[in-house]
Amino acid sequence: MLLDESKFDLQLKLWALRIPSQLCKVASRILNGYLLDKPRVKPITEDPTCETNRYIILSERIQNPDLSDIPEDKRDELKVLCKIEVVPYSLTLGYSYWSADHVLKQILPDGVEVPSSFETIVNKLTWLHICAGHIAHLNITGELLPYKDVIAKVIYDKNYPRIKTVVNKVGTITNEFRVPKFEILVGKDDMVTEVKQYRATFKLDYSLVYWNSRLEHEHMRLVSQFRPGQIICDMFSGVGPFTIPAAQKGCLVYANDLNPDSIRYLKINAKINKVDDNIWAYNMDARKFISQLMEVPVHEILPEPDVPVLKATEECSIQANVQTESQNGGLTVEAIGVHSDDSSNMDGIEGSCAVADDTVAAVKKHSGSCEEENGTSDNAGVSVVGRRKDRMNKRMRGSESSSNIKPWEHVDHVIMNLPASAIQFLDAFRGLIQRKYWKGSLPWIHCYCFIRANETNEMIISEAETALNASIQEPILHRVRDVAPNKAMFCLSFRLSEEACFKEDATKSLLDSSGDL
Repeated sequence: MLLDESKFDLQLKLWALRIPSQLCKVASRILNGYLLDKPRVKPITEDPTCETNRYIILSERIQNPDLSDIPEDKRDELKVLCKIEVVPYSLTLGYSYWSADHVLKQILPDGVEVPSSFETIVNKLTWLHICAGHIAHLNITGELLPYKDVIAKVIYDKNYPRIKTVVNKVGTITNEFRVPKFEILVGKDDMVTEVKQYRATFKLDYSLVYWNSRLEHEHMRLVSQFRPGQIICDMFSGVGPFTIPAAQKGCLVYANDLNPDSIRYLKINAKINKVDDNIWAYNMDARKFISQLMEVPVHEILPEPDVPVLKATEECSIQANVQTESQNGGLTVEAIGVHSDDSSNMDGIEGSCAVADDTVAAVKKHSGSCEEENGTSDNAGVSVVGRRKDRMNKRMRGSESSSNIKPWEHVDHVIMNLPASAIQFLDAFRGLIQRKYWKGSLPWIHCYCFIRANETNEMIISEAETALNASIQEPILHRVRDVAPNKAMFCLSFRLSEEACFKEDATKSLLDSSGDL
């Protein structure tokens, strides 16, 4: 379907007053309420026949050239002001004048609902949609499909240059990263954009990663519960909508996502927002991530050996295990603040026994210690280290102790933002924590989920308890947003119970087996 813009032309036959330019302000005040009142149309315009005069355009209600539609007292004021000259004025309101909503209502057949919203991927715009960049995301299906191109053109025309690309979702989401497929309907083929939320900037490729601007308020709501210095674990981090604001607040964040592109952009965003010292990025399955993160490193368990031969045997055993793990795709982690390479993963072990016997969490070193290792002690190195220290001094207080973080000893909050299946991952917390090493309160779990109209809150909590194999005390269910007429997104928050996560001395077998070496 082609769009004929001329069909939207509306001719208005009006009257105008020709008066000297310097008297326009006074005349407008006298005629207040009787001037043309159209959005984005100024009632005072140039006189095409004389540079020193202006036209004051009168309201559509003024039908008579003798101005009898205007009260006599106002006409008398105008006569005192200057000689009144009434002239006909023709105004055309064309396609460019009308809103997208008006145009679409004229184009689409009767009974077909006008698209009332779309999501854009950096500013708030008009017309009932959520905005944040140059990409407008449509979800046109069914009876609207034949009109998808004309709908896209109208949205593009009415929002350019803020909107430069209009896309439509194609089919259902089937890939493991839950990233939809798109077709570009109009505009440039550029899916890389930047999104601004509160004080954070997010760069992302909308065709490769998941993003939802409608969750901006939820991101801030949850992060507002965190305190500087707290340890946060983000199991399904994406490009960092929870991770980046938490790090900006001074939290220390372990962030993981299965999608390597999400982690690549998370690292980019950490640097853009200057919080790379507070974030450690992982690219692996969420269960494996939380399991390895909370695992007590071997060097924390085994006593220092007295016999050199025993130490050598341990080294060989650990190296062999590490090689096997690496070949199987494990330990693909990266500490953003330490490494400058731009790869999405790194092997957790590269020949160092001191690193090899750590868990994925323990291989992380804070960039403060990295300065001591990589910086020089001469004057040339002082300025570089000095600049780093200046930047670090601007961080919130929480980052100061990050070099000593041991997540198997304490984590404050765990975010599980994968509402379609996050509850199923709660089984990863069964017997996850070793009691003898844990310090302080157990973490808060924030598990996102969908609840349909035929489901109750109790059913969801029961499902979560089944996954945990433990009861949940004082659960909090927060309604995030409606995603469909009969489906809503919720956040289930609760403090992890000892019944669910503590395992007794699981190191006994390790200690016993070490005696056989």
